[in-house]
Amino acid sequence: MSPLITAAQLRELLASPRPPRVLDVRWRLDRPDGRADFAAGHIPGAVYVDLDTELAAVPRTPADGRHPLPAHEDLQTAARRWGLRDDDAVVVYDDIKNTSAARAWWLLRDAGVEVRVLDGAYEAWVHAGYPIETGSAIPATGDVTLGSGRLPRVQQDAVADVPAHGVLLDARAAERYRGDVEPIDPIAGHIPGAVSAPTTDNVDDDGRFLPPDVLRARFEALGATDGIPVAAYCGSGVAASHEVLALAIAGIDAALYPGSWSQWSNTPGAPVATGSRP
Repeated sequence: MSPLITAAQLRELLASPRPPRVLDVRWRLDRPDGRADFAAGHIPGAVYVDLDTELAAVPRTPADGRHPLPAHEDLQTAARRWGLRDDDAVVVYDDIKNTSAARAWWLLRDAGVEVRVLDGAYEAWVHAGYPIETGSAIPATGDVTLGSGRLPRVQQDAVADVPAHGVLLDARAAERYRGDVEPIDPIAGHIPGAVSAPTTDNVDDDGRFLPPDVLRARFEALGATDGIPVAAYCGSGVAASHEVLALAIAGIDAALYPGSWSQWSNTPGAPVATGSRP
């Protein structure tokens, strides 16, 4: 099954006897709390998910990175708060080309939940002329029991070794990869051996993912081919989930480095490369 769902397909499922649970993961770096946007309009039946506190561990330190993965127990508590029950299907979306929604996709897939991403994000639903709801939404508490460890990940002590026998993809903007600018983290540059692969190149101008064969050609040109380890990182592990999702659409398995550059750059003595070459 494709990890994506169209707005038309979602609308049809929402009218079915057992509709999926819809999660609204609106978050962005300059406006992390998306509750106001959710209240202004969301897909009917959707529940708001807070990326900073529900899809990341709290409290956290710079050594953990900006968005370390939440503890299993905390994620399960959050999922029940969203109303998830065992065997529920889930659809996630945001309003920034699914960059933040991909984090929910990764965590729930890792937990064994059937989850798809709304291709084109919230804008696809709105532009299709489908109805929206306003206000808050508090569902009945669910009883889902989450698994864990279904998806590959790589930790800080092993990520530097990936380029020696595979490919390590840096999902940040190219200028951050090169070290031209660094607006967030303490050091500019990239992990030595990593290849620049901005997530912006995974989608078209409307925020829809490129076709699987186009994505596969893109990643193969970067060295991500069958039979070798592939891993991805970004600034804090959020956009890297979008990269892993794009790779999955292309039929390529990839590991996530959750700590990403925010952890790496806060580690004394961690090597740093700059420029356009790995």
